Amino acid sequence: MLVPILGSQNDLPFFWVASADCNSLTAAMAMGLPRLVATAFTLLLVAVLPLPISFAGEITSIESVPDLHKLMYVAVDGYPCVRLLNLSGEIGCSNPGLSKVVAPIIRLKDVKDLAEPHTILVVSSDLSFASNIGGVLVESGTSFQQKLKGLSPDKMFPQAEFSPYANVEYKWNPAASSIMWKAYNFPVYLLSESGITTVQEFLSKKEMKHKPYTSDVAEFNMVMETTKAGTHNSEACLQEGTCLPLGGYSVWSSLPPINVLSSNNRKPVVLTVASMDSASFFRDKSFGADSPISGLVALLGAVDALSRVDGFSNLKKQLVFLVLTGETWGYLGSRRFLHELDLHSDAVAGLSDTPIETVLEIGSVGKGLSGGMNTFFAHKTRVSSATNMTLDALKIAQDSLAAKDVKIVSADTTNPGIPPSSLMAFMKKNPLTSAVVLEDFDTKFVNKFYHSHLDDLSNINSSSVVAAASVVARTLYILASDSKDTSNSALGSINVNASFVEELLACLLSCEPGLLSCDLVKDYIAPTNTCPGNYAGVILGEPSSKPYLAYVGDVSRFLWNFLADKTSLQKGNTTSVCSKGVCTKTGEVCIKAESSKEGTCVVSTTRYVPAYSTRLKYDDGAWTILPQNTSDSMGMVDPIWTESNWDTIKVHVYTVQHSVYDNAVLVAGATATTLAYIGILVAKSFITKALKQD
Repeated sequence: MLVPILGSQNDLPFFWVASADCNSLTAAMAMGLPRLVATAFTLLLVAVLPLPISFAGEITSIESVPDLHKLMYVAVDGYPCVRLLNLSGEIGCSNPGLSKVVAPIIRLKDVKDLAEPHTILVVSSDLSFASNIGGVLVESGTSFQQKLKGLSPDKMFPQAEFSPYANVEYKWNPAASSIMWKAYNFPVYLLSESGITTVQEFLSKKEMKHKPYTSDVAEFNMVMETTKAGTHNSEACLQEGTCLPLGGYSVWSSLPPINVLSSNNRKPVVLTVASMDSASFFRDKSFGADSPISGLVALLGAVDALSRVDGFSNLKKQLVFLVLTGETWGYLGSRRFLHELDLHSDAVAGLSDTPIETVLEIGSVGKGLSGGMNTFFAHKTRVSSATNMTLDALKIAQDSLAAKDVKIVSADTTNPGIPPSSLMAFMKKNPLTSAVVLEDFDTKFVNKFYHSHLDDLSNINSSSVVAAASVVARTLYILASDSKDTSNSALGSINVNASFVEELLACLLSCEPGLLSCDLVKDYIAPTNTCPGNYAGVILGEPSSKPYLAYVGDVSRFLWNFLADKTSLQKGNTTSVCSKGVCTKTGEVCIKAESSKEGTCVVSTTRYVPAYSTRLKYDDGAWTILPQNTSDSMGMVDPIWTESNWDTIKVHVYTVQHSVYDNAVLVAGATATTLAYIGILVAKSFITKALKQD
């Protein structure tokens, strides 16, 4: 409990704050009458005499209780580490108890022996935590990227339990620390740029006016519902309703649209796959620039280029584009997509009865540029005619590019198999899958910030993404046309718009312009978040191929609208208008309904596919875990990831007085009061005697 006490310095009023020990009777009393008295006194003071106070350049006068609150408690912007759960336990961070954590701030370099819980202020290269820690504030920024040799909180072999081959000890990720897979019973908070400034200004001001009887503290309000309820695994928290499953909505689209009313003359499918979700130690700082967003943007750049080519209806193969979410957490998107194909559900209508001839996945392609050449490595699932056809198409596409700055190289044959990717789910489902994943690495990740908050826009090269998009676009046309003629005029006309790729990278990987200010995104949807968040998130409500759009993330909604537009027959030349987001003609979908009062109807085969664990079932408003099925090898090792519910996450910094000083003031005040009372009695007695004598 903090009680404002009026004082003065340099003729300007200021505030000290007194802190009561939570283990003492004073703390219990502070929750009652003293708080009411202090608040009433402060309100009266503010009402009668506005106090001109300057703090951190924000508040110039106190004219209300909220102004007083902002002055005393400085809010700190940043990104939390939150509590995640699986069948076997917990990972991530949480306040240890049921209430806020308040602890003095100290820099890690100043730590010696901690006698009581402290808030440790660390830089992102500090990976070790002492046992006696109240909370952790992390400073970070682009300057740290140059200093660090590598910082990946993931494992050496990410999601090795889903590997289709036996060598799960292989080190794909040499910069791994595995810290994101551990549980921390204290809050950890990554400071944003403004948060760093706030804390540094707060500490510097207090250092200049340092008083030995005060401490600068951080207050963490990061209480997780699973901690409060004592539900420490996914099964328990789902039963009690204190968590939600990780997941979201994947999107797929076909070029040209598929006639879902007829199964005649279905063409073999060339499936192109990318992922939209990433992860990091900090929930909302999961940009994943190289892994996997560079691959996603390369796919969208290729789709944009192919949308300007006519005659796809006359080609021999059907192109299908699939963007998955939840891949970081047990390949939720790919496993659910394959499961929906088995079920022949509405989410894959028009696709479930069509054979998938080959799969091309676009993985990490943002760091392919080296020495003026963009080099990408083709990792294949197995030797087959379909796989060789894809490899040949990649080589032909490489040779067709006039700039000759793209090189496709087959991955090292000594690799144990394909790297961690969505193809692992395809291979576990069907070991005979013919597929290739395109990456910017050969034997190990070149992204030294894999699944780190430092894998941001500055970690990739846009020209590498443009080059990957160019070779993918032409490869897909070659596969669809089933032609190896490099002199084909249509092939030469397929060119990726570099400006489009660069704009899309900025939209999806930075807060400036961010989703709310990105014209490319706003042309299709009304974003709800300023900064893009590529964390998968949780799945809300009942999963559906036609979900309630408020439950669908910004990126998924944008992808659905963008792909529906680019793969449509009309491609913007239609005058058909949506009424309340609904189109009446068969095969039509309504696009851009969010960004304008009336959307546009186009003919397109574009679908949402719910992405969540195949071992979960939603029934009557609740989630239940299905029994293990021995025929589902991936379900047998599925961790079933969930995220704890939480009401609010806030961090404040402020100054408190030591309890010893408070007690000394109390004793001094009581002594002064006693002496004053005795003085009054003595004076009264003396005056009475003097009056009697008179």
